[in-house]
Amino acid sequence: MHGPITVAQSDEAPAAPAVYSSGKIKKVDAKGNKVTIIHGPLENLDMPSMTMVFKADEALIAKMKEGQNIEFVADRVKGKLTVTEMK
Repeated sequence: MHGPITVAQSDEAPAAPAVYSSGKIKKVDAKGNKVTIIHGPLENLDMPSMTMVFKADEALIAKMKEGQNIEFVADRVKGKLTVTEMK
């Protein structure tokens, strides 16, 4: 093959795989879109195991029940710790 090669730079970095943490739901506040989780270390946030309150969207809150063991991804969204994914 002969001819010019064009290389374009992208501003988008490749997405890193989600880092799931394990936890147990202690309390669900559906009206406030908040959930209290007793969790293991949050590696992506460099946080140790503890009990914390997280924000979550309505779709995730609807899937959560007190006492449920979950695997979840937490991240900072608009400055608030938020559950962004859950298994």
